[in-house]
Amino acid sequence: MTTQGLTEVDEAAGPHGEVLLRATDVTKHYVLRPDGFSRRRRVLRAVDGVSLEVRAGETLGVVGESGCGKSTLGRCLVRLTELSGGRVEFDGRDISTLSSRRLRPVRPGMQLVFQDPQASLNPRRRAGDIVAEPLLIHRHGDSAAVRRRVAELFDVVGLASAHLDRYPHEFSGGQRQRIGIARALATAPKLIVADEPVSALDVSIQAQVLNLFADLQEEFALTYVFIAHDLGVVRHVSDRIAVMYLGEIVELADTEDLYGSPAHPYTEALLSAVPDLDDGTAPAAVRERVVLTGEVPSPADKPTGCTFHTRCPYARERCALERPPLVATAPGRRTACHYPLTGGPSGVR
Repeated sequence: MTTQGLTEVDEAAGPHGEVLLRATDVTKHYVLRPDGFSRRRRVLRAVDGVSLEVRAGETLGVVGESGCGKSTLGRCLVRLTELSGGRVEFDGRDISTLSSRRLRPVRPGMQLVFQDPQASLNPRRRAGDIVAEPLLIHRHGDSAAVRRRVAELFDVVGLASAHLDRYPHEFSGGQRQRIGIARALATAPKLIVADEPVSALDVSIQAQVLNLFADLQEEFALTYVFIAHDLGVVRHVSDRIAVMYLGEIVELADTEDLYGSPAHPYTEALLSAVPDLDDGTAPAAVRERVVLTGEVPSPADKPTGCTFHTRCPYARERCALERPPLVATAPGRRTACHYPLTGGPSGVR
């Protein structure tokens, strides 16, 4: 088994359909220029041995601090970023090493919604042309058919088709993100990777866009990989959640199980930072604030053993020496921890 490998049957993959996306030991490393103090070749391990499965019809949330590699992972899954190693299978086909030409027929089935709707839309092109571009590239009918399809997509995402000829700056932030969603829907994909799609929006608009994602999933049987740093957002939209730290998945579990009883100390610390309305229903372990000491290590100089041991309040000598694999610690849960807080024989508090 690889460091973050899967067993033959991934019990944490949820009760949905067949596996649509499978990542096995995916890595993305960047070679850094030598700095002024050392000529040593340094490697930034943005994604470091990630394995996961996403089943048709589900939403897998990916959370973690800024810089943990979750956005890079999302781009690797749809081959917008080349892998340094590992394997990605989509709809039963290995796409890890496909050339641009051979990958082109696969592209319509997997799309990405970007974080910043302003930066991801060409300011010199009209909104209708932006949404029409993937249809024209993949030859979905003549110009008249494409125009009709774009008008339909605008209606689906809650925009007026009368605004097809407007430029992106003439829309609000929420409307621009709806244009990005319409563009992603244009080729009728099976999978959408949403990279922090509401983080750049006003709080009052976030709920509307999240509800739109939910409605689209039900209407078009979509599968989502939903990347975010807002734990409240991820809980609202996800069936399962993968928690990332320094380029690795440290915990993967059903949403309510993870929020109700985190097994990894890092997950516990993340959840403790979520504002608690204290209605008496949340577990005490989640309501107690866990304050981590020390700084987040650099992904170019990761600690030996468990990458979290330098900040973990439960760390022992073994944690500094051995890197824990991502293994099953309870039904439907995988944890990369030598001493998980729940669901394992060595659990501690």
